[in-house]
Amino acid sequence: MVVTKSTVPVGTNRRVKQTMRKANPTLDFDVASNPEFLREGAAIDDFMKPDRVVVGVQTEKAGEVMANIYRPLYLREFPIMTTDLESAEMIKYAANAFLATKITFINEIAALCERTGADIKQVSKGMGLDGRIGNKFLHAGPGYGGSCFPKDTKALARIGQDVGLPMQITETVIKVNEEIKRRMIDKLLDLCGGSFNGKTIAVLGVTFKPNTDDMRDAPALTIVPALVGGGAKVRVVDPQGKHEGEALLPGVHWLEDPYKAAHKADLLVILTRIIHQPPGISFRRTGSAGLTAAF
Repeated sequence: MVVTKSTVPVGTNRRVKQTMRKANPTLDFDVASNPEFLREGAAIDDFMKPDRVVVGVQTEKAGEVMANIYRPLYLREFPIMTTDLESAEMIKYAANAFLATKITFINEIAALCERTGADIKQVSKGMGLDGRIGNKFLHAGPGYGGSCFPKDTKALARIGQDVGLPMQITETVIKVNEEIKRRMIDKLLDLCGGSFNGKTIAVLGVTFKPNTDDMRDAPALTIVPALVGGGAKVRVVDPQGKHEGEALLPGVHWLEDPYKAAHKADLLVILTRIIHQPPGISFRRTGSAGLTAAF
């Protein structure tokens, strides 16, 4: 059995089998697509308690092998879904593109809330109580990033282009997500009176999400350089993100203590959503992305 765990363009596993068959016509083998749905920072829990396990195969024998591998999860009544190769590949792309769409949608609604006086937190809560929508991925912020959503939305858009069927919603999501990052910069610029020059700005969190050190496609990689380029003195606090961030965010001053970073700062920007609010700090939302802090 050759099992592909990676997210790959639709048709890849079939081409893998064809390539192997051409190299060795007498080889007895099967190829399976078994995309992973693990969140960074929660991978073990996601593996042991999955929403579903997706397995794409071409033969009954391959399906039996994969069913035996996942038997412990099946006995615990976690869904094991068996499909063809292409469907398994597409499920991963479609799922991530939908989640990215959900994030981008709530960020657009947040911008609309700013113009109309509505409270995005209340709007998100009201939407999330609808069982058809759910409350996950409805937190307004500076846009999505990471290793999955950016590449998977682009890949899905490319697949559509290659087969002559543009993925218009996904292409728009990609475009709007980039605009959200730039809008964050404009909002911060407005809070600084139209200029970052000479301002001291504290930034809490630069990874693309909590509980990870991953900086790939993090909104901070767009926003923080704009602050530095505008002449701001930027203090950054992110214990997990520092290792990768030091090379990716030149010109900033790294601190361990968020209180020291915020001391006498002109602006405090939270780019990575915090899970627990530190004692003694209350936050005032400045709009679709970002918070200012009051001590």
